Amino acid sequence: MSSGEPRTVGESPAGGGAKEIAEQVPPARQRMTGTQRRRQLIEIGRALFAERGYDAASIEEIALRAQVSKPVVYEHFGGKEGLYAVVVDREMSMLLDMITSSLTNNRSRVRLEQVALALLTYIEQRTDGFRILVRDQPVSSTDGRYSSLLNEAVSQVAHLLAGDFDRRGFDTSLAGLYAQALVGMVATTATWWLDVRSPSKEVVAAHLVNLCWNGLSHLEADPQLSSEWPAAPGAGPANSPGGQGSSDNRA
Repeated sequence: MSSGEPRTVGESPAGGGAKEIAEQVPPARQRMTGTQRRRQLIEIGRALFAERGYDAASIEEIALRAQVSKPVVYEHFGGKEGLYAVVVDREMSMLLDMITSSLTNNRSRVRLEQVALALLTYIEQRTDGFRILVRDQPVSSTDGRYSSLLNEAVSQVAHLLAGDFDRRGFDTSLAGLYAQALVGMVATTATWWLDVRSPSKEVVAAHLVNLCWNGLSHLEADPQLSSEWPAAPGAGPANSPGGQGSSDNRA
């Protein structure tokens, strides 16, 4: 072929052929449906919010990671706050479903075990999601994410405990107090385990249940402190009438 003739398609100047040229051309980006693109943006946003936090994450970086323009993100979510709200709502729904399903067993000890394992399993499988839930929320948000979820869990546990207290002749109005204590203990331990990851979730759950169950199974109907609370400066013994002490104890 003379130098003046045009090359055929796929022929390289060095004679490498179509294969060499094809390797130099980047593959075309695969098109997504609206549903697929939305799912992709949610997953990218979830990872970025967990990594950077809400304030440090940007629409620009979300769009860059998704290989789309910024208007595409705005079209789906209206902005960063809208995407963040969707991510949080999905994570809260998933965690609450796991906790709720763990409370369906009729045996009390098994319920405790399943609740602890449900929360630890969620942290293990969706670490990014849990980090988002326990991070600071946007200033404009009026809903406490993790605290709202825990309040829902407390409500469900209180309902279960109220039935158990009623059967045992205990004051059912205190079921909420015990529910707060139980859920708070599990939630605090789970937050600690988020970073240490040792021992295993099964061991952590077993020890939590050991503490909860061995205390709950021997509840006193009217518990009393075994020692007196220190009196305020200048006050008499705490167990005296009115907390002021008798005249014999005054200076």
